[in-house]
Amino acid sequence: MSDEKVPTDDGTQDEQAAMRASDADREQVAEILRDAAGDGRLTLEEVGERVEAALRARTVGELARLTRDLPVSPVPAESRDQPGRGKDVVEIDQRWGTLHRSGAWEVPRRLEVRMHGGDVKLDFTEAEFSHARLDLDVQISVGGNLVLVVRPGIVVHTDDLTVKVGEVKYRNPASDAQAPVEREVYVTGRLKGGDVVVRHPRRTLGRWLRGEDAKNGAAEKS
Repeated sequence: MSDEKVPTDDGTQDEQAAMRASDADREQVAEILRDAAGDGRLTLEEVGERVEAALRARTVGELARLTRDLPVSPVPAESRDQPGRGKDVVEIDQRWGTLHRSGAWEVPRRLEVRMHGGDVKLDFTEAEFSHARLDLDVQISVGGNLVLVVRPGIVVHTDDLTVKVGEVKYRNPASDAQAPVEREVYVTGRLKGGDVVVRHPRRTLGRWLRGEDAKNGAAEKS
């Protein structure tokens, strides 16, 4: 499970963790715990204790702690049994865990991301785009952050994203404005708790010591 979290300056994470959990939230966590026991990640005693705690949980934060040490598959359920070329439309339904998509993965024409108490990180630096434009529809409720890692030439548009609770953060160098546009990502949907962060890959120690930024690193790969 990735330990990357997007910090907030206004206490949004604490507010989200304190939100009251629903019966559906409790049952979802209980199902995750039972699956983990079936995979051998939890003993019968552990899953019994955690399921009992999940059914007694009052807040989202209490539920999140019960699954924090459990991994989540980086492949959307809809595509796990379909090797080879990706689909035109891919749905990601993420709850309570962390999903990280990176490397040379194929980006579809449309991505529909549903998040509830979990984090999703989509790294586009080595991704293979099947279309010049990606339509990314996002629905974030209760909590969680969507991180988009891009290389120079990938432009992200968020003007049509409705933000109720949370914010959109850009952490790209100003030099990106000079890069030719290769691909465009149009983000739509609604944030009811959580952030959308657009940034470049983090520099390695070697690049930091040499004063190289992410843009130069990406240029070396091309």
